[in-house]
Amino acid sequence: MSSLQALCSGLPLRPLPENRGRWAGVPHAPVRTPGLSPAEEQLALRNALRYFPPDVQELLAPEFAQELRLYGHIYMYRFCPTMKMRAYPIEQYPCRTRAAAAIMHMVMNNLDPAVAQFPQELVTYGGNGQVFSNWAQFWLTMSYLSQMTEEQTLVMYSGHPLGLFPSTPWAPRLVITNGMVIPNYSSRTEYEKLFAMGVTMYGQMTAGSYCYIGPQGIVHGTVLTVLNAGRRYLGVKDLTGKVFVTSGLGGMSGAQAKAAVIVGCIGVIAEVDKAALMKRHEQGWLMEVTSSLDHCIERLREARKRKEVLSLGYHGNVVDLWERLVHELDTTGELLVDLGSDQTSCHNPFNGGYYPVQLGFAEAQSLMASDPAAFKGLVQESLRRQVSAINRLAKENFFFWDYGNAFLLEAQRAGADVEKKDASKTEFRYPSYVQHIMGDIFSLGFGPFRWVCTSGDPQDLAVTDELATCVLEKAIADGVNPAVKLQYMDNIRWIREAAKHRLVVGSQARILYSDQKGRVAIAVAFNQAIARGEIKAPVVLSRDHHDVSGTDSPFRETSNIYDGSAFCADMAVQNFAGDAFRGATWVALHNGGG
Repeated sequence: MSSLQALCSGLPLRPLPENRGRWAGVPHAPVRTPGLSPAEEQLALRNALRYFPPDVQELLAPEFAQELRLYGHIYMYRFCPTMKMRAYPIEQYPCRTRAAAAIMHMVMNNLDPAVAQFPQELVTYGGNGQVFSNWAQFWLTMSYLSQMTEEQTLVMYSGHPLGLFPSTPWAPRLVITNGMVIPNYSSRTEYEKLFAMGVTMYGQMTAGSYCYIGPQGIVHGTVLTVLNAGRRYLGVKDLTGKVFVTSGLGGMSGAQAKAAVIVGCIGVIAEVDKAALMKRHEQGWLMEVTSSLDHCIERLREARKRKEVLSLGYHGNVVDLWERLVHELDTTGELLVDLGSDQTSCHNPFNGGYYPVQLGFAEAQSLMASDPAAFKGLVQESLRRQVSAINRLAKENFFFWDYGNAFLLEAQRAGADVEKKDASKTEFRYPSYVQHIMGDIFSLGFGPFRWVCTSGDPQDLAVTDELATCVLEKAIADGVNPAVKLQYMDNIRWIREAAKHRLVVGSQARILYSDQKGRVAIAVAFNQAIARGEIKAPVVLSRDHHDVSGTDSPFRETSNIYDGSAFCADMAVQNFAGDAFRGATWVALHNGGG
């Protein structure tokens, strides 16, 4: 496929593109095991074929059936575009509205191989955060967007484009729902079946809403989390010489290495997937790598003694690392870690989100597909071992928190010792990062304010960085309360560090946290700069799941809500509906994730 014009022309059917299958040299999603009955397999096949005319169905049916057998899902690899997927400058998209072109810019960024975790399976991050369920949906969506006017709205149903509907210029151009499974059927088992049948899709937070900005978003959140953890748990403002141990260097968790460097500590991050680890190293996000546990401990000790700033990737299982830290404590009396967390994709622990310590990476992937029950047993045993090691370290001056990835929830389900006496259903032995750290920031009205310069020009991003910094500095000069001032100062530091550390992966994007006053002032400054020609193209402003009232997730965003409403979803739905009639260009409502 040679042009964006061709990419927006609808499904390529005559002739059909060559079926090149799974590409070599790119990471692929683990094989899914949805456990479909023969009748459900037939239904999955019929649902996939409905995108195609009858004469084409005859050719595609056996091919799609084979994909379902081999991979547990019909991705339609034949229709994966050969054109390089990336966020092209907005002016290059063949559209009738700037809004549609901006959406295309964001969609293609989510599928950029430099950005996406499993690009050919349309997974942006988190192991199962889908942009679409299959490639036919991508082609149709791009076609609809190219046709859309300012008096139409495109409606997306779990990856499936329902079509263009009449609306008004002030209505959203795009309305998305993902994973809206009826509560009694909203379980992992049912979801896997429904996804395989092509009738629902888990969009994570910003994958299926077309708003992912690369791991930069979670770098920022991790920077604020680790900074404030140091203040709260260690009583320090300077994290020099302090050690932060965690796991995961994938789509979102890859941010942890860069965050450690920005806050000035020593970050040791374990990762079982060598490809993910080396990707972060090659991007410059990870300073050093080792596959030797002995060398890892030796290097950690050395950096601690010299008070170096370091991000060290350990190619191995984090359980081995935690157990080795316990061994060092018990044999030498030396506590080598100060802060700890976990960013494995424990919302999806039995399908590639968490790898058990008893198996190597390839062995685990094989068992996951061949014997899911045995794999689940090993995962749960591994979780128990991990918690046991963390519990031993926590008896000393070491502090652990749950990063909202369902780690403690899955550990509890596995029988690990994470119970907290006389606690509510959302509390465990260790706090979530919202309960002890970010919740106080949310309570000030602060949340993610993200922007993407659709020109694709780094100079536009530099201009927006300067504008945002000036706005926050002026707000401080005009006078704010000390808690708000501290957050503004953290975010000014962040903007400067972000530019220095080359955090852009994919689209020209930035994130910071702000309250309403800051958001409005920054947005106005951007509008004025565009009007003056200082910024060459429109800027997409997006929000995220950390927003106040944006997400109802009782073990994460609403884990510090104690009036009993943590398990109610009214606020997220109200947020979605309210944004839709208050002028948002596109809105998304998602369910799922454990």
